[in-house]
Order: sequence, then C-alpha cells, then structure tokens
Amino acid sequence: MSTSLSPADWLALLAHFLSLSLLAIGGAITTVPDMHRLLVDQHQWLSDSQFNGAIALAQAAPGPNVLFVALLGWQVGLNAGGGLVNSGVAWGFAMLGMSLSMLGILLPSTTLTFAASRWAHANRELLAVRAFKQGMAPVVVGLLVATGWILTANQGADLAHWPLWLLTATVTLLVWRTRLHLLWLLGAGAVLGWLGWV
Repeated sequence: MSTSLSPADWLALLAHFLSLSLLAIGGAITTVPDMHRLLVDQHQWLSDSQFNGAIALAQAAPGPNVLFVALLGWQVGLNAGGGLVNSGVAWGFAMLGMSLSMLGILLPSTTLTFAASRWAHANRELLAVRAFKQGMAPVVVGLLVATGWILTANQGADLAHWPLWLLTATVTLLVWRTRLHLLWLLGAGAVLGWLGWV
C-alpha cells in the first residue's frame, strides 16, 4: 500500500496522537477505535489488515503495551515512503512516523500522569479522589470492550466468520472466569490460526 503524506498530514498525525494521549485511560490500547477511525477509515493511510497486524504483533511481543503505536506510525511512514521497494526513503519516513506517533502518545499522558499522581498522592484521603478512582473502572472496561469489538468486527461480521466470534466469546469467558494465563490463550489462538480454523 502506498500513500502520500504532506507536511500538514504529518502534523495532523502528531496532533491526533497528542489528543489521544489524554484519552488513554487504562492504556493506549483503549484508544484503538479512534486510531482505526483516523488511520484506516478517514485517511486510508493503513489497510485493515495492516492495522490489525500491527496491533497483534505488538501485543504478542514482549515489552510495553504501547509498542503497537510505534508499529502503526512505522507502517504509516512505510506506506508514505512507497513501501519496501523504496527502501531508503521508506525507512526514513517509517522512522518519522514512528517518532511522531510515539512522541504524540507519550508526551501529554506522561506529563499529566506525573503531575496528577503527585497531587493525588498528597490528597489521597479526599472523598473526591477516591470517588474518581472508583468511577474510572467502568470507563476503562467500556473502552477495552470497544477495542475488542473493532478488532473482531474487522475480521468479518457475518455468519461465515462464526468461528472467530465463537473463539472471541470463549476467550472472553475464560479470561473472565478462570485464572488461565493469557499466553496459553494466545498460543491456542495461534495454533487455531495455523490450522486454518479461524
């Protein structure tokens, strides 16, 4: 996939990740639906498969959860550089995309978290601080459900894709009701995909 990004597009990418950074309650993964809206639906800078592949790869790799943002920015830059055919230019644009997306997603939230955690710790006995912490739990759960819905629906929402929906429901119940380690579920999903069942 090849796209063309102007300097204004690069600034828009940075600005969007700066704004998403302040909405990333519960982690950057909760902002996936809006990232999908901008990168895939609105600008077509990424395809659905590139978007889902970047998230899946980053989630399977060891390291911080936020690495999927770097992969999304990398892929946008790679597409803007003409793909792997133009290796030198593409790698430069990929580095730019990765840097802008990571700077955007990390800078505001890190600054706000540092300032707010210092204040909340100093005022931890206030009723408003305790109520805020308890009130944010359902918001985080709702954002994670929306993320799961976007990632699953992009794979197919019709009855022909019933194995994906069954697998999603089964894994959801297992995570909710058991203490089964997530790596076992990830491995089972990889085996089912390798066998061609999902």
